[in-house]
Amino acid sequence: MTSNGTPIPVTADGIPRPGGAGPLAGRTVSRIGYGAMQLERLHADRAAAVALVRRAAQLGVDHFDTAQFYGNGFVNEVLGEALAGVDDALVVSKVGADPDPGGPRPLRTAQRPEELRASVEDNLRSLGTDRIDVVNLRRLDIGPGLRAEGDQVVDLDDQLAVLTALRDEGKVGAIGLSAVTTDVLRRALPAGVVCVQNSYSLVSRDNEDMLRLCATEGIAWVPFFPLGGAFPGMPKVADEPAVHAVAQSAGCTPAQVGLAWLLHHAPNVLLIPGTADAGHLADNLAAGAVDLGGADLAALDAVPSRSADAVRLG
Repeated sequence: MTSNGTPIPVTADGIPRPGGAGPLAGRTVSRIGYGAMQLERLHADRAAAVALVRRAAQLGVDHFDTAQFYGNGFVNEVLGEALAGVDDALVVSKVGADPDPGGPRPLRTAQRPEELRASVEDNLRSLGTDRIDVVNLRRLDIGPGLRAEGDQVVDLDDQLAVLTALRDEGKVGAIGLSAVTTDVLRRALPAGVVCVQNSYSLVSRDNEDMLRLCATEGIAWVPFFPLGGAFPGMPKVADEPAVHAVAQSAGCTPAQVGLAWLLHHAPNVLLIPGTADAGHLADNLAAGAVDLGGADLAALDAVPSRSADAVRLG
């Protein structure tokens, strides 16, 4: 039981759900999932990467976020191997960028409809599946990171048309959005959007209005860079004195405070913190048990928000 006497949500296997339970694409998932991007750091030790994903599943994680451009397919292959036979695992991938291992950056924009279809097919092959539970269209309308330019600026309706067709074909279970504006989200609502991934954290809350719109529409809000600081110039949650003060009083780390604040902030928040370390994985999942009182939340809510949208990959 929780501190207020309500039952602790558990998975189908009876494992307590990290952070509790939340809806995604018509299913129930743990509110703290796993973002697989950092598995690329284990490229030289595939067995360790597979073991880490399996450990996450053992600890109650059933929401896994990935992309073909993470390690040029390596991360997808690891997830496909590690989650084989795990019936309740929900895998979310994204399209809108493709691997570019020989280029100046490890990825390039791929926004045109034919590129989106090809990227879904690439994801299916590397994941070793015939259906991806959720595919997020990474529009690149806002930062931080890559932006669509030139012939990569594509009309939203054309992009949604190909993703809807892939859903009708059974290759995609549901459609999400990433790196979008509120106007784009409103235009996309008739397509049946199940989640939105935008940069968002305690110290960078530019997308507050979109989070609230998602809550109203029953759409999961899945923030990337939930602790900030992914690029030079981005504000970091761990740099805030108020975060350290709450961490000291709560007996946890500043990172756990940042994740716990997100869970408390809105009921439609689902987290996908990533790591390549088993100890750090356990710490991230333990953030779901951090109890923030009213005074703690008031102090954290008062932390100024600083924009991260101007940050670009140079």
